[in-house]
Amino acid sequence: MLYKTLVAGLALSVNGLTVPARAPAPTMQMAPAVGETVRGVVAPTAAAVDSAILVQGGSLRTWSYRSPSVEQVQVVLSTEGRPLDADIELWHGPDNTPCKMRVYVENGQLRPFSAVVETPRGPNTVAIRNIGQVEFPIAANVVADAVDQPSAEAISASTIIQGGALRTYPFDPTVDSVECLLKTDGRPLNARIELLQGPNNNKQVIELYTEDGCDRPFFCVLETPGSGNVVRVVNTAPVEFPMTAGIVPHSINADMATGAILGGDVVIGGE
Repeated sequence: MLYKTLVAGLALSVNGLTVPARAPAPTMQMAPAVGETVRGVVAPTAAAVDSAILVQGGSLRTWSYRSPSVEQVQVVLSTEGRPLDADIELWHGPDNTPCKMRVYVENGQLRPFSAVVETPRGPNTVAIRNIGQVEFPIAANVVADAVDQPSAEAISASTIIQGGALRTYPFDPTVDSVECLLKTDGRPLNARIELLQGPNNNKQVIELYTEDGCDRPFFCVLETPGSGNVVRVVNTAPVEFPMTAGIVPHSINADMATGAILGGDVVIGGE
């Protein structure tokens, strides 16, 4: 054994040429991948990393999810105070778009857009296109590990809106944000959601299509700062396609209640 070890460590001489002994093959060490996919659960993204992507005007960005465990994602769009105009589509297979929406926001910083897109039976791809001009970029973020869920009040307060009908929901100035839950009994869902502040003053507009309102319901949170906010929901489908809508407050600003009371008693003093 000792002899073999010494021979292996010495150089070999062949025809007067010195050939160095061959070194052992290197061993490759693989580092664990960040955010590695785990079967049966959604792997969290890397901590302390801002995943928002800047989408320039006229450009398109996509987020693909191959794991079937990702059943819903949350889309968040914002700007630096400029208008927001974007198309959002869900691609499921070739030439299949089961959900798409057109989003317009007057001020993407004051009222960022936040909605949940159902993605059952992966793989799925979320496509966001900035249809605004090059002077209006938007910050887009799509996450799957922290998705907002509708409250029990939004589910219980759902009312039927027949095809071609509309319903309005006024809110108190103390309401900072509103939950919107739209669904059907399995029929296609076509709707338009408008956030009004003043007569015919659209602050936010969402035009929505979903091929199955039961399998893919729509849920979003609308920011409603200030007073005079009214949410108007229009069922743009024919009369054969009713839908249910649940529009309830999401967050309340308690500081607004301590201010002046509109229409209260006025005391005028003087000599």
